Amino acid sequence: MNSAVYSKLAVTNIKNSKRMYVPYIITCIITVMMFYIIYGLTRNKGIVGAPGEEVFREMLSMGVTIVGIFSVIFLFYTNSFLMKQRKKEIGVYNVLGLGKRHIAKMLMVEMCIITFISLSGGIIGGICFGKLAFLIMLKILHFDTHMKFAIEPRAIFITIILFCIIFLACLIFNLFQVKLSNPIELLHGSNQGDREPKTKKIMTIVGVVSLGAGYYLALTTESVMNALGGFFIAVILVIIGTYALFTSGSIAFLKILRKNKKYYYKTKHFTAVSGMLYRMKENAVGLGNICILSTMVLIMLSSTLALYTGLEDILRMRFPKQCIIMGELTENVDKETMVKNIEDEIDRVLQKYNLKGKGEISYFHTEIDASKEKNVFETNADNIGPGTLDVSTYCGIQFMTLEDFNQVEKRNEILGENEVICYATKENKLLGNELTINNKRFRVKTIEMKNIDQEVQMMIDEYYFVLPNQKAIVDLLGEDKSGAKESYYKSLDFEGNKDNIIKASEELKATFSMNADNVRGEFRETEREEFFSLYGMFLFLGLFFGGLFLMATVLIIYYKQISEGYSDKARFSIMQKVGMSKQEVKSSIKSQVMSVFYLPLVCAVLHVLVAFKIITKLLSAFALKNVKLIAGTTVVTVIMFGIFYTIVFMITTKEYYRIVK
Repeated sequence: MNSAVYSKLAVTNIKNSKRMYVPYIITCIITVMMFYIIYGLTRNKGIVGAPGEEVFREMLSMGVTIVGIFSVIFLFYTNSFLMKQRKKEIGVYNVLGLGKRHIAKMLMVEMCIITFISLSGGIIGGICFGKLAFLIMLKILHFDTHMKFAIEPRAIFITIILFCIIFLACLIFNLFQVKLSNPIELLHGSNQGDREPKTKKIMTIVGVVSLGAGYYLALTTESVMNALGGFFIAVILVIIGTYALFTSGSIAFLKILRKNKKYYYKTKHFTAVSGMLYRMKENAVGLGNICILSTMVLIMLSSTLALYTGLEDILRMRFPKQCIIMGELTENVDKETMVKNIEDEIDRVLQKYNLKGKGEISYFHTEIDASKEKNVFETNADNIGPGTLDVSTYCGIQFMTLEDFNQVEKRNEILGENEVICYATKENKLLGNELTINNKRFRVKTIEMKNIDQEVQMMIDEYYFVLPNQKAIVDLLGEDKSGAKESYYKSLDFEGNKDNIIKASEELKATFSMNADNVRGEFRETEREEFFSLYGMFLFLGLFFGGLFLMATVLIIYYKQISEGYSDKARFSIMQKVGMSKQEVKSSIKSQVMSVFYLPLVCAVLHVLVAFKIITKLLSAFALKNVKLIAGTTVVTVIMFGIFYTIVFMITTKEYYRIVK
């Protein structure tokens, strides 16, 4: 057969099936474009020297991997869906005398056309929209707007190679499907799964147990370190539970509706419930995909938006004062000399830049890692440390002398025999009025600390204990004090010209380097750009991946509606022939779509609500503890996504109705 015939057949097939091919090709173009954009950004030389450049490039590289994996899975998934819808058409060609070899050549030409359009459209779109993405990124990250965007040849080359491999794999899958099927199977391929599915009790139990376990982990996680590991386990369990319950639970739900005679025996409900029930086996996977993708979009966008909008809260939490100096005392370091050197240097810089210090606090404290079971603390155990200890019991302790405590807090407290002043944050308050440290029992005197910067540590629970003097602290820790660090802490804010505050912070940072052995400093203003870079990158990637997953969600919804439309076309035609009016058909369509369409959204919102606690714990590891802010961004994200979801519902329902009528 002439090769021109294959080309004509391929082009005709794409034109005739434009309802399925146009969204698929657009999706391929967008996927290629987004991969090129993010890979091009990792290669862009215009960000050399930007604050946090190394972290920025590492996060973008991670993003390239995620987009690449997503592209493989998603394009292969949509191709298999497309192939399933075309089996009947290919079967007709086979029956009319077109051999499998000829069909294979036709499919190869089709795939070449799709590959060419997708790659050329995606790369051109990537070059055009890449600069826009670059400028948005600069704005979010507060980078210098004079940084230049450039077209990256290597990014074009890698993009072409990756997607040629993906499309080749799709073609091989399609040819394999044709080779294994006979004409009769192909003719009925798009109608597979029309038998009434059975209620799967085992799968239902698996779904309930998995979802329950995932929810339990999310709701019972108290420690930030537990949240870091438990979150991914909870995600896997919830995904398994979601798919299992959509597959088995949806069938059981529809059968319950069918048993309800008052509901079922109505025109709009009868056709809707019966139609969905017989196709629920294949629909369930699509609904599960929509639910999981919607959950990912909601969590990703709300979390990254909370981190970015709460950046000032994060800076204040991470750096309670503009200047924080910490000095570690050792046998070779004289306490008085170290304190004098720190204070002299700060005074010199303040005078140089015409600044004043305010809110100054300074004290000595002893830090040590510990294990905690209820109100029992142990500092001398062999297995204490983040790498060896159960993270649920791992905590930090800071001991202070009564003299330092009263001086900083401006109080006049006294301690009785075997009495300790304790402060613990709201998340890790002690139970009762007694505690034990290294087998010694104390009565607890709980006092709120107003001046001490007590929440610098974010990853683990931190407890503050005040003892009569340093000797009492040494005696309590015993002979093995290898893990204990006696340190000096000084913090203050600067008052004066903003530019001078930044210059002073930079000079002090150079003096008290973070890499110094004994004395190091942290400065809010010098770290601000780094934080904007880091958290801005979280937001940029959140928006980027959110858009990618949103596109996938819309396409799955669209294809689900299209496939159901073609499946229902003959059924509704028969219904109209036996007396069902067009209005009744439209009402039945609306009932059918709404009965299941909003179920994934409801489940996704439920997943987000249950995950809210563990998400707040994870965000607290990034120094964001403003729960109201996190809740606000979550609510806004859910509302905006709900509006978008409804718009998609309205559009796809119209398309469904066009096919059916």
